[in-house]
Amino acid sequence: MPDKYTAVWVSHTSISDFLQCPRAYYLKNVYKDPKTSHKVQLMSPPLALGQVVHSVLESLSVLPGTERFKESLITKFERSWQAVSGKRGGFFDESTEQQYKDRGKEMLLKVMENPGPLLGLAVKIKEDLPHYWLSKEDNIILCGKIDWLEYLKETDSVNIIDFKTSKSQENDGSLQLPIYHLLVHNCQHRVVSRASYWYLGLDQIVEKALPDLESAHEQILKIAKEIKLARQLERFKCPHGEDGCFACKPFEKIIQGEAEFVGENDYRQDIYVMQRSKTELSKEENSELI
Repeated sequence: MPDKYTAVWVSHTSISDFLQCPRAYYLKNVYKDPKTSHKVQLMSPPLALGQVVHSVLESLSVLPGTERFKESLITKFERSWQAVSGKRGGFFDESTEQQYKDRGKEMLLKVMENPGPLLGLAVKIKEDLPHYWLSKEDNIILCGKIDWLEYLKETDSVNIIDFKTSKSQENDGSLQLPIYHLLVHNCQHRVVSRASYWYLGLDQIVEKALPDLESAHEQILKIAKEIKLARQLERFKCPHGEDGCFACKPFEKIIQGEAEFVGENDYRQDIYVMQRSKTELSKEENSELI
């Protein structure tokens, strides 16, 4: 019998972690600090920026269209930014923090000037974390949060919109849309008729072709089974060998005591920070595509 408490839960983020580096997947999604029994998270400027901008925009969906822009998004951003200011957001100097903060404000100013679908009706999935049984037989659940579901009244359907704060565009081989199409199809009753990426820094909404649901299911289930097998065998090796790669090495440093603990987040994860070069941050941002 399937059991959600023993099931393997997979998401776009965890699947991307596994495909990039199984060791990084383990350190981000399985490992718990033996002292606290908490998972660990490495906070960084790109992640802090993405979290705050997403939280501001996603908060609009619960408001009527006429109420969404009564309070300036910049005011909301300033209020939310306080939670990631300084080292808690991975910022080790005021200059770097200001650069990322200015980027966030610029994105939200563009949204305020051209709110587009954010003025219309939106659909909210009831669960805080949408999820469904990808395979009851294999005891695997697919989960994930959708940034925005635009309601299309003329067809009684929805448009999946994903906000992007990174500087690079999502690559065509990304599994994000197949996963989001599966989630939205299985977690609410309306047909998905469109999907779009909203590149906030470019003020550009790019409509994408909808992935075939059957093919998406087969593709995601295959990877999820590989993840389940790796967990059963406790086999999580970095493809670059013992030297590690850019995805797993920062987390290895946390375990080795080379990162600074700055507190817990709302998910009871231990948050760590460390100084990173501009090259490292750029590589992270381009790979995460937050």
